Amino acid sequence: MKHTQAIRTVSLLLLLPLTGLAAGNQVAVKAVNKLPLARAGQTIELSTKDLAPLGETDLHKIHIRDAAGKEVLCQAVDTDFDAYHKADIVIFQADFAPGETKTFTVSSGRKQVYTKAQFRAHGRFVRERFDDFAWENDRIAHRMYGKGLETWLGEPLTSSTVDVWTKRVPQMVIDEWYMVDNYHADTGQGADFYSAGATRGCGGNGLWADNKLWVSKNFVDSRVLADGPIRVMFELVYEPFEVSGKQVAEVKRITLDAGSNLDHFQSFYKPQGEAGPLTSGIGLKKVAGETKTLNPEHGWMAIWQQVEKNQGLEGVALVVDPKALTQATEDKQNHLLLVKVAPDNSISYWAGFGWDKSGQFADAEAWKNYVDQFAQGMQSPIEVTISEAPAK
Repeated sequence: MKHTQAIRTVSLLLLLPLTGLAAGNQVAVKAVNKLPLARAGQTIELSTKDLAPLGETDLHKIHIRDAAGKEVLCQAVDTDFDAYHKADIVIFQADFAPGETKTFTVSSGRKQVYTKAQFRAHGRFVRERFDDFAWENDRIAHRMYGKGLETWLGEPLTSSTVDVWTKRVPQMVIDEWYMVDNYHADTGQGADFYSAGATRGCGGNGLWADNKLWVSKNFVDSRVLADGPIRVMFELVYEPFEVSGKQVAEVKRITLDAGSNLDHFQSFYKPQGEAGPLTSGIGLKKVAGETKTLNPEHGWMAIWQQVEKNQGLEGVALVVDPKALTQATEDKQNHLLLVKVAPDNSISYWAGFGWDKSGQFADAEAWKNYVDQFAQGMQSPIEVTISEAPAK
């Protein structure tokens, strides 16, 4: 399949000790696709520890070349949002044939400077639209709603849903769409045809208790951790909300890499007082005439449905850890996957969509194949080995 999901997590097998490498040496990266599937746009992460032999503390100066010596686009990312806001990983992407092994060389040099054309992921807080947060890559776009929308007299909405913006072009569009303020009409780039409302939309979640879904209101704060060119990553902060008589606060982290139709969602819950094990309910909005497929063994649910205003067809999907999946259920507005929250009160899952008018997915079968291969990739990430680069 041509379009496969970018892997956000890699398995690092450090086969050779790095302590003997002198500062300034190059580092060799060996990446192996162990699946019998072609996998395009796989994201590989290199940590500060992996890069320590280079002797470079500013990860924005890291450069990566493939086996042919061609420089590969890379991005330094701050994953922990510490007080220094200093990058702690470097990411890059590569395409893999079934079972293919690739090698790369890492070195340090001048600070990376990107051109506008290189950006394939972007996101921002949109204060002028009553506190939206919007984000996109070269395939999809979304928005979620901030506190300002709750009290807007024009069209107030209280919801922690995930909205869908269908786009048919690879370039970044959200800034232009907000500027022109005509994004409900398709003028050649796509549009917002999706009415998320108070549903879970495309991957919104909550906590399941007493046989019902309890959800937060609109986010009250946001922070951007990465803004392209490969990855957009940000956090949304939610005030405590009621879950069966108890208050639970939430921070949601969302990550989207270039080339992917599925976002990575992580929720970090903080119950007030003692609380037993939590269960998250992750949802997809119900649409009349939809076709739903559930694959609990691989941990996914996919739906093929009509786009509003007769604007074609789209697929939406959820991918979860099959070991954490307890059951599929539904409420009045949503199809739901119930997933056990980890002992540290966090949850991780993927959700996203594809539009037939984008040219990415022709039909329901193509969408299901994509989702299934994505789920397989999550269970078998690209295997990465770090070693000293051969002397030249």
